[in-house]
Amino acid sequence: MQKKNLLQFIKYCMVGILNTLVCLCTIFVCKSLLGVNPYLANAIGYCAGVLNSFLWNRSWVFRSHGRYSREAIRFMTGCGLCYLAQLAVVFTLNQSHFGDYEFDFRLFVLSGYGIATLLGNVVYTLCNYVYNRLVVFR
Repeated sequence: MQKKNLLQFIKYCMVGILNTLVCLCTIFVCKSLLGVNPYLANAIGYCAGVLNSFLWNRSWVFRSHGRYSREAIRFMTGCGLCYLAQLAVVFTLNQSHFGDYEFDFRLFVLSGYGIATLLGNVVYTLCNYVYNRLVVFR
């Protein structure tokens, strides 16, 4: 990977961490402070994270100057496609009974489902980065 692409991927991962924080903080504020239904709070948090992701990836990671509407539609399409890839990984691993196992890492124990979910998130992150780089913000 070229130095420029590696730096771009690191920025992309930093935005991902920020998205998680935005999502969790939004859920907390909506649910705990405003009394919003937990499922609605979760949906609002997810939307806040996706919006945050689009804006930071567009302006900072990929430095795009394309049309907002076109990029937003492509971005949302990519989120959906990459989510399906993530879901396929989790589903496939759990169907193979990987999810039935527990893995003891001395400090903590992870279920097979937990590890499948982490692997699915790695797949999502890599697929989404490539999709954004090649399709959304080219």
